[in-house]
Amino acid sequence: MHQPGPDVADASASGPETPADRYRFPRVTSFRTRRSTLSAAQQATWERLWPELGMHARDGDVPAPRLDTDAWFGRSAPIVLEIGCGTGTSTLAMAQAEPHLDVVAVEVYRRGLAQLLSAIDRAHVTNIRLVRGDGVDVLQHMFGPDSLTGVRVFFPDPWPKARHHKRRLLQPGTVALIADRLRPGGVLHAATDHADYAEHIAEVGDAEPRLRRISPSDALPISVQRPVTKYEGKAQHVGSAVTELLWEKTS
Repeated sequence: MHQPGPDVADASASGPETPADRYRFPRVTSFRTRRSTLSAAQQATWERLWPELGMHARDGDVPAPRLDTDAWFGRSAPIVLEIGCGTGTSTLAMAQAEPHLDVVAVEVYRRGLAQLLSAIDRAHVTNIRLVRGDGVDVLQHMFGPDSLTGVRVFFPDPWPKARHHKRRLLQPGTVALIADRLRPGGVLHAATDHADYAEHIAEVGDAEPRLRRISPSDALPISVQRPVTKYEGKAQHVGSAVTELLWEKTS
């Protein structure tokens, strides 16, 4: 679901590698190839706001450097990373409900990011920044250990065919990397409407020793109340149940 795009150089600033950085992630992409064009209004908004609010996870083969979120947001606040934000319906609503948090939303598809950028502009929201690229790249290179208060992964591509399961985003290596990047007490929140993928995510998350399953009713540092998106509404209309999965980093 998350494809790299061009623009940031100098990976040397990303800091020393950790054991999680050295994990041998399979570089099988978890997203499908799409082509999209922007409307004239979206293009104008993109050209005006992307240099300030957006960046790319890679410049060709060079990953982006470690993010200085304090400088990017102009303040020091807890950071939530959303991987695969789509058109940003949940991203915008949850950021508006939690103005004390700063949200970095990752998406590979430019049209989705453009729609979110336009919504940010209309709503005058100041606590969202955008990254175009692969979520694993962003975790691996742009954030350090114990740096995130929350990671959200809503409705990742389930890749239902058995031969494509290796393309699923939430594999043991990715969940281990998420656990490394979460601070103690930080939350991983995943949601899917695909029953088999929900079972897979649950098994992988429960197997990660640094994470423990938690309840939405627990006292948490981030909200787990999501708006119902258009995609989720369609899934519910055809009878697909949505599974919410939550873990907290213990140490």
